[in-house]
Amino acid sequence: MTILLLIVGLVFGLVVGYITGIGKGREQHRLAIQAEVGTAKSEAERILEDARQKAEARLKDAELDAQKKLLEQQAALDEDNKKFREEHAELEKRLHKKEETLDKRTEALDLRDTELKALEQATRKSVKQAKKRIKTSEELLEQAQAKLEEVAGMNADQAKQSLIDAMTGAARLEAGKLIKRIEEEAEEQADKKAKKIISVAVQRFAGEYVTERCVRTVELPSDEVKGRIIGREGRNIRAIEAATGVDLIIDDTPEPVRREIAALTLKRLIADGRIHPGRIEETVAKVTREVEQTIKEAGDQAVFELGLQEMHPEVLRLVGRLKYRTSYGQNIWAHAIEVSWLAGMMAAELGLNVKTARRAGLLHDIGKAMDHEMEGSHAIIGGDFLRKHGEDPVVINAVAAHHGEEPLENLYGHLVMAADALSGARPGARREILETYVKRLEDIERISMSFDGVEKCYAIQAGREIRVLVDPGMVDDDQAVVVSHDIARRIERELTYPGNIKVCVIRETRAVDSAR
Repeated sequence: MTILLLIVGLVFGLVVGYITGIGKGREQHRLAIQAEVGTAKSEAERILEDARQKAEARLKDAELDAQKKLLEQQAALDEDNKKFREEHAELEKRLHKKEETLDKRTEALDLRDTELKALEQATRKSVKQAKKRIKTSEELLEQAQAKLEEVAGMNADQAKQSLIDAMTGAARLEAGKLIKRIEEEAEEQADKKAKKIISVAVQRFAGEYVTERCVRTVELPSDEVKGRIIGREGRNIRAIEAATGVDLIIDDTPEPVRREIAALTLKRLIADGRIHPGRIEETVAKVTREVEQTIKEAGDQAVFELGLQEMHPEVLRLVGRLKYRTSYGQNIWAHAIEVSWLAGMMAAELGLNVKTARRAGLLHDIGKAMDHEMEGSHAIIGGDFLRKHGEDPVVINAVAAHHGEEPLENLYGHLVMAADALSGARPGARREILETYVKRLEDIERISMSFDGVEKCYAIQAGREIRVLVDPGMVDDDQAVVVSHDIARRIERELTYPGNIKVCVIRETRAVDSAR
């Protein structure tokens, strides 16, 4: 029992000791935890303080960066504003210059309009005076007729014939005076402007003239080659003629493109040495393709050089075909380009559309590329062709009327006529056949000699001027004006010629005596 009590006492002591030990350990643990919590709080406060300081530093840095960027943006904005103000000032300056230029052009146009109105009024006044004089002459004629019937005892027919003869001479004198005065008044203003415009166009353009022969000559190295080209019984030459459509012996006016194909074919056959019908046909086909390509390139080159808008492919093709056409030795393709430049320059001087004038100038002789295919004038043929292909009506009229075969409906036709005359009439531009040249001079002199009072006449300056000497006893100063006018109009009706013909009537009175 005692042992049991001892064991129980021991167990109780152990339990009490254990419980007491646990209590002390918990107290120490609590104290340790409190110490760690205090340390953690201190560390947290320190970390928070560091974080606050770093945040304030970063905020200051961000503010400084923001201020720096703001200053940079402000400087860039100021620079942009400065450039904008400079550009604005430059634009205002250019606009001011343009306004000044427009004002000057407006003043020039107003002055030109005033001059034209003054000239028109003067012409109307002259016409009115002429009508008044004609009316006075008719009244005088009626009075004279009545007096003649009463005093002279003539019948009405005789008196009428006598008065007609008398008044016809007076009327011609009055008409001569009126024509002379009107021409002087009109030319005084118009001649200066016309010369200025034409001289400016001529000075600004310097074109090259391409003189080609209508017959192509191909040199043969030997008689052997000549015999091979002819072939047995002429079969080779007949094959060439059949394939190219030209006559190698006599052909005054072959179609130009075929003539070029034939010439190139002959040159290549001679260089190759193989001449037989098969080779001839093969060479002709190849040369034909090359010539067609050349035609296309010539049309494109003309349009590109003149800066014109796109044209119908068929129109371009015919422009290129002009490269193989000549007129009095002048290449029509080069002539068309030159006329285009001249017309455009004159249009610029007159304030007209330069592109339209150039287009009309380039196309004015397009009918010559197809006049061998149909009847009629090349101007009318060209106008009809352009009308079918939707060309501008202004250009169509300028083309169709540039030789006076249709009425002119716009100023561009006059420009084309003037440019055409300038291009064709320059020395060296064209060459005539001797027989045609001599016949034209003879016709000019024959027409001049057919008028009453003409003693002698001389065609000078290659037929561009005719000097007419009249009898001073039959033709006075006023009648000389009428004679020059009548000769010029008759030459226009009966002859065809390039450029203009100046008619100069000379009246000279001489008193001759002898001292014995």
